[in-house]
Amino acid sequence: MIVEDSTVVRTLLTHIVGSDPRLTVAASFATAEEAIEALPVLRPDVISMDIRLPGIDGLEATRQIMASHPTPIVVISASMDGGAMGDSMDALRAGALSVVEKPVGLGDAAYAQVAHEIRTQLAIMSEVAVVRRRMPAAPKIPVQPVRQRAPSALLFAASTGGPPALARLLGALPADLPLPVLLVQHMGASFMAGFASWLDSVVPQRVELARNGEMPTPGTVHVAPGDAHLTLARGGTIRLATDGPVGGQRPSATRLIESAAVALDGAALAVVLTGMGEDGAAGVRALLAAGGQAVAEDASTSIVYGMPAAAHRAGALSLPLDLIAPHVRRIVERAR
Repeated sequence: MIVEDSTVVRTLLTHIVGSDPRLTVAASFATAEEAIEALPVLRPDVISMDIRLPGIDGLEATRQIMASHPTPIVVISASMDGGAMGDSMDALRAGALSVVEKPVGLGDAAYAQVAHEIRTQLAIMSEVAVVRRRMPAAPKIPVQPVRQRAPSALLFAASTGGPPALARLLGALPADLPLPVLLVQHMGASFMAGFASWLDSVVPQRVELARNGEMPTPGTVHVAPGDAHLTLARGGTIRLATDGPVGGQRPSATRLIESAAVALDGAALAVVLTGMGEDGAAGVRALLAAGGQAVAEDASTSIVYGMPAAAHRAGALSLPLDLIAPHVRRIVERAR
């Protein structure tokens, strides 16, 4: 289902979707009201959702759809920053799965790449089983083995479903966190500055795009910029690298975690949250072998149990999302 008020863009999206044999347009609507009314009958596998709509906007539409008829939603955003970007990120918190760039036109230089990303995201997200989730009752937090090094850095990694999970996790950690956070979030390169700005507005810590050569700061979340690996060098300084993708990803969570295993001699805690694929698992294995620690989000709270499942198989402790922050706080206090 396509929800887009612009006739031109709606026609363009219909063309893009129609050119992929994996996809069929069930219907297209200019307003969220029409889409919501038709949803129980059409029951689409995935929804392409514009944010700025007349009447009910895309953010409120996402909330209503996830409350009444949970369906994978891909936000199509025309802006990389400002209010539109904030609304797109809030839509992810409301239950949308990913955000991609809106196509400009057939003659645009980036059209082919944007169209490919739209088709890929819609096809992938159509396979995600979206349900209304209840957080499980909090069990006793298990204790990891004691023969591990106290962390000097926190390494967070996420993909599909990551923005709301990261906002929830960081929101449960103190503003004066005594360790720096280095973060890899799989998202289109053009969205990363807006994502960092949005995250900075919703969590108590300072959030900024990582800069090459700087020293990570306690209480600051350093976000991998678009299309560059975020790594740590000996001495703990940040290094940004543009060599090839690892497992199809750049930035790669595995590159970040592996670099910390070497640069910090394993003195790091890695947290792998919801996402597709296995990025981060090889890094977790290397970090644990170096004496580090790792946590993976449990299947009960993951939007997509791919990356955390691979990390758990690599040896990471599995915890529901709401138990990860207390576990991190306890490790930090114990290190103090």
